[in-house]
Amino acid sequence: MTKHIHILGIGGTFMAGIAVIAQQMGFKVTGSDLKLYPPMSDRLKEAGIHYFEGYSADAFKDRPDEVIIGNALSRGNPAVEYVLNNNLPYNSGAQWLAENILFRKHVLAVSGTHGKTTTTSILAWILQFAGKKPGYLIGGAAKNFTTTAHLGEGNYFIIEADEYDTAFFDKSSKFLHYRPRTLIMNNLEFDHGDIFDDLNAIKKQFQYLLRTVPSEGCVIYPENDVNLVDVVQRGLYSRAQKLNGEQWSYQIKNDGGEFTVLRQGKEFCHVQWSQFGEHNVKNALAAIVAANEIGIDAKIITQALAKFEGVKRRLDLFATINNINFYDDFAHHPTAIASTLAALRKRVGKARIIAVAEFASNTMKAGMHGLAEIAHSFDEADQVYLLNTKGASWQTPEFTCEFKQPFMALDNVDEIVAQLQKNLKPQDHVVLLSNKSFDGIYKKIIENLG
Repeated sequence: MTKHIHILGIGGTFMAGIAVIAQQMGFKVTGSDLKLYPPMSDRLKEAGIHYFEGYSADAFKDRPDEVIIGNALSRGNPAVEYVLNNNLPYNSGAQWLAENILFRKHVLAVSGTHGKTTTTSILAWILQFAGKKPGYLIGGAAKNFTTTAHLGEGNYFIIEADEYDTAFFDKSSKFLHYRPRTLIMNNLEFDHGDIFDDLNAIKKQFQYLLRTVPSEGCVIYPENDVNLVDVVQRGLYSRAQKLNGEQWSYQIKNDGGEFTVLRQGKEFCHVQWSQFGEHNVKNALAAIVAANEIGIDAKIITQALAKFEGVKRRLDLFATINNINFYDDFAHHPTAIASTLAALRKRVGKARIIAVAEFASNTMKAGMHGLAEIAHSFDEADQVYLLNTKGASWQTPEFTCEFKQPFMALDNVDEIVAQLQKNLKPQDHVVLLSNKSFDGIYKKIIENLG
C-alpha cells in the first residue's frame, strides 16, 4: 500500500521541494498552507500534488501515515494541535529528508549567510552537466532547471543548508540533519535575529555542523572570513580546502563576467559566463572547488559555467520599459544589498541606479544590523526608496541623515510607483530589493510605467 505523507506549510520553497521529491519516490503526497501563490502553487499543480488552503482538520480525513511539519508552524496552529491530539506520526522536513534520502547519498551542502542559493544552483548544474544525475534541493529557482528539487538517480545530492531552526519541536539548525560529506561555508555574519541572540549563537550551530562532517570529508571555506576562521578553530575534523588564499583564489576581469581560478597560484580554469559581480565569482569559486573534490575536471566545469543561466530574483532583469532596466533581487541583509549594488555599478558605470527596498525579514524590520550599516549598504545607489513596513516607519531623522543620496520612505507601493513614474529617466537602472512579494510592485511597475 502506498504510504501517504501530508505536509504542513507546503507552500514554502523547502517544503514544496520535499513534496516533489517524496512524490518522485512513490509516496502519496498532500499538503496544507495558509495561502499558496505562484510559482510554488503552479509547481505543485504541475506535479499533481493536491493541497488544502488553510489548516483545517479536513486535510486529515484520510489519516496520513506521516505528517511533515514546516518551521513556520507553531503550537496553537489548528493543524498542529490536531496532529498532536490525534497522535499522528510527525516529523520535520529536514529530519524526514535525512532519514529517507540523504543517509545513502554523498551530500554536498552549501551553507553561509549569503550566496547559498546561487552556489547550490551552480554546483547542481555542474554535476548535472557532468552527467552525474544528481539530486538537489535549492531554495530558489535556478534557470537551468525546471524545478527547485529533484530526487536524482546518482550518488550525489546537493542541498542548500540553512542555519534557520528546524521545527517548533526542534530548535536546532536544519543543516545539522544533513550530515554532508562535502561542506561549503560561504561566509558568516549575524542574521535571523528573531531566533538567534547574537553572532556567537550562530557560530555555535556552525561549530556543531563541522562535527557532522566525516574525517574523510571536505570543508570548503574562505580563509579571510574571520567569523568562519573562528568557527574552524573551535574544531575541524575533516580536510579543508581554503578559498581566497594560497590554496584557491581568483583573478577577476571587468565586472566578473570573466575570471581565472588559481590553484596553488597556477591557473586551474578560465571562466567566461553570463553572470557578473564579485559576489557571484566567489559563489562560483566555492562550487568549482566542491566539484573538483568529487573528480570533475576543469574543462567540464568551465563548459558548465559557460552555460549557467543564473537564478531568478538574483539581479534578475524582469523588464525594460522606455529604455529603463528593472531588476529583481532577493537581497535582504546589508552585505547582500551592498554586494548587489556594487556589482551593478561595475556593469553600468556612471548610469543612475535607483534602489527600491522592502525590509521584510524580521532582522531588517527591527533594524538589528544598525541604522548606519543599513543606510550605507545603499552607497552605490543614486536614489533610494523604501517601503515603510507595518509597525516600523523608517522616515526618521536618525536614519535619513545616514544616507548620502536622496532618500524617501513611503507607506505603500502605489506611492513608490508614482514617485518612480515622476522621476525616472531613460538609461536608469532600478533594483527592487526584497525577500518577500513586495506587495505586487513588479506587476504595478509594468502596468503603470509600460
